[in-house]
Amino acid sequence: MTASPPTSGRAAPGGPHAPHVPPAEEAPRPPETPDAPGAPGASDTPDPADASRAPLTTGTARVGGTARTGGAGGAGGAAGVPGAREDERLPPPRAPLGAQTWKEIAHLLLNLPMDIVGFLYVSVWVYCGLLLSVTVVGLPVLVLGLMGGRRFGRAERVRARLLLGMRIEEPTPIRHRAHGGFFPWLWACLKDPVGWRHALYSFVRLPWGIATFTVCLVSLFVAWPVLPWLARGLTHVDRMMVRALLSPSDALERRIAELESGRRTVADTASADLRRIERDLHDGAQARLVSLAMGLGLAREKLLEDPQAAARMVDEAHGEVKLALAELRDLARGIHPAILTDRGLGPALSNVAARCPVTVSVSVDLPARPAPAIEGIAYFTVSELLQNVGKHSGAARASVDLRRSGDRLLIRVFDDGRGGARADRGTGLAGLTERLGSVDGLLLVDSPDGGPTTVTAELPWRDSADG
Repeated sequence: MTASPPTSGRAAPGGPHAPHVPPAEEAPRPPETPDAPGAPGASDTPDPADASRAPLTTGTARVGGTARTGGAGGAGGAAGVPGAREDERLPPPRAPLGAQTWKEIAHLLLNLPMDIVGFLYVSVWVYCGLLLSVTVVGLPVLVLGLMGGRRFGRAERVRARLLLGMRIEEPTPIRHRAHGGFFPWLWACLKDPVGWRHALYSFVRLPWGIATFTVCLVSLFVAWPVLPWLARGLTHVDRMMVRALLSPSDALERRIAELESGRRTVADTASADLRRIERDLHDGAQARLVSLAMGLGLAREKLLEDPQAAARMVDEAHGEVKLALAELRDLARGIHPAILTDRGLGPALSNVAARCPVTVSVSVDLPARPAPAIEGIAYFTVSELLQNVGKHSGAARASVDLRRSGDRLLIRVFDDGRGGARADRGTGLAGLTERLGSVDGLLLVDSPDGGPTTVTAELPWRDSADG
């Protein structure tokens, strides 16, 4: 029986009648000869074997079942290009926690020992003081405990300043001599709000110290990535406690401290002025008057023997009298010039400006004369500033401007000198700042290197009728 030919010219692969085809690697390969395009025998169909031997330029290569896309040179081409995959480089190593964070962590870890000491101190002190309060001994024990609480509060303020970066003003101390005796001082100490608030701070801190120590210590090992935020939040609570319980009582107490400092400054200034006046009298006018008395005595002895020599000596004595009068006038002007009392700030400052080696323009715009004390301070402030301009500034011109703004007297002294003036270097400007601060005044210095220099002073305005 003859088999019929297949209906299709291509047998189904894998079919029962498919002819056997040897594998590609076993099939004989014709010799490779270059064929010119269009030559006879050249095939237009690309040979799969040739395609497998061709270098990979672009496209997708399938390696191990995974598609990879590469550029020129294959997968290793990207590595050879300078600057390739810069986003995959590792950043430089750095500390995970900053210096301020470590300070806050140290503060939180120190909370527990400090709070234990404070709690034990307050508990024992209050217990003993209350038991002994039925006797005379109990009140001094309570006072000593309050004074110790102030010392503990000072240590806590130092710790907060070093580790938390917050500065709390020290409260006003209780002075024994300010209360006129032992019992008034004892009663003032028992009513001291600062000491009782310090004791309250030490008493209520123990649970918080235990909590912060535990949370911070555990977070160092198991939650250190969030420790900076956690430490900042916990120390904010510490900052609020310190500010609420360890700061001075109120603005009145700070005002008392400012007035005490101003009183000391006024006393020191008055003492220095008295010593200056005494020195000027002793070295200047007094010595000249002694010389004048001696010259007149010699002239009296020579009056009969040598009238011409006596006349010359009298003339010399007359010159000495004029010089002594000028020195006394300058001394009186240094204490309180007569022109200031008679005519006010405008003419007095114009007189000071005329004696300055620098050309000075003066502008005074005041609706009325201030109190004599404020007027004198303003005069001597401008006088000292103009002396500094003439001695140290090297300026060619300067200006003085006085005006009233609300309840303040504003003084502005400008010069075009070399600048570099500072009020915090122990110079005359520092003393002038303290003197103005003693009467609630203010001194601001703007003097960059190379100039110009502008000094602004403020004084409280008081009318002349108020004294």
